[in-house]
Amino acid sequence: METPKSPTSVSHRVREALSRVAMAMRSDDWNRARATGLNPTQLAILELLEGRRSGIGVKEIAAQLGVSQPTVTDSVNALERKGLLAKRDAGGDRRAVNVAIVADGLAALEAGTASGNIAERAVDALDAGEQQDLLLILIRMIRQLQEIGAIPIQRMCATCRYFAPFAHSDAARPHHCNLVDAAFGQRDLRIDCREHETADPTSRAATWDAFDKGSAPPLQTST
Repeated sequence: METPKSPTSVSHRVREALSRVAMAMRSDDWNRARATGLNPTQLAILELLEGRRSGIGVKEIAAQLGVSQPTVTDSVNALERKGLLAKRDAGGDRRAVNVAIVADGLAALEAGTASGNIAERAVDALDAGEQQDLLLILIRMIRQLQEIGAIPIQRMCATCRYFAPFAHSDAARPHHCNLVDAAFGQRDLRIDCREHETADPTSRAATWDAFDKGSAPPLQTST
């Protein structure tokens, strides 16, 4: 097909660019999974569980990875047979199980990362300012995907009850984490924080508005 004389929309071309990045990452996932004797879905489950040591349910795994529950169930069963994760009772419902990674699963993840990561190497080729700009753009895209229900709420700083955007005048470290009581910078914003606690919808909207505008949110007063 010939290149059209009039270019397609910017959003279409950005999607095309992201699809090329996704293609490289899928290839990378296959290579890393192959190194551990797994398939990409099994590897993705282990990576998800590595950040949730207390374990999560099959339904949440499916939602976080964007795959069906039967697919997750099959992969979880395979990983259990390999001794890479364990199933635990999820409380009163005997039909529900909690899935958690075990020591051999952590070792498998280390083996899978030994060859490096294609996407991270590509990002490392950018200068510091470009890396930070890209991170902020991706945070905004993820937030939009959350708002339209395409993905679950992610464990980002921008959705956390402990996040205070632009609480400091220091341009290098304008934000504040109330959990650890420390200031931090734009390039330190997290996409998947283990200490994350999702803010309530009203607070989350106010925090995002302040973050997006680059100013401290108004103080909330009790009535």
